Amino acid sequence: MPEIGRAVDALPSLFTRLGDQLTQLFDAKLSLLRIELKEEVAIYLRGTVMIVAGAVVALIGFALLNVAIAFLISMIFEAAQIPQALRYALGFVITAVLYLVIGALLILKAKNRIAKQGILPPKTATELERDKEWLKKQM
Repeated sequence: MPEIGRAVDALPSLFTRLGDQLTQLFDAKLSLLRIELKEEVAIYLRGTVMIVAGAVVALIGFALLNVAIAFLISMIFEAAQIPQALRYALGFVITAVLYLVIGALLILKAKNRIAKQGILPPKTATELERDKEWLKKQM
């Protein structure tokens, strides 16, 4: 009988310990989630910076080289006996299309790099799945 009394006395302490351990487990899982989310945000920020940098490079390149290339292209149309204003217009239009394509390619490349990155943190998801299976086995 004294063993039963000790077991009954120990039961509340076991539940308390179980509660404490579950709290520690959830705290550890939340800490892992926070760390992984910080890593994910850093990756997304780097990708966003790359998109902005690509757009800025495309814009600066468009602004600086546009004039030179437009005049070069307009010189190609010199023999066609086209009025000077129309030659310049053709030069600028062709140059603008060229830089817009280059800028779009840079932006798409950075966007695709960001899209490859998963939203759900993989380590946390794996840990939660393992915990779920463990709890199923314990029940």
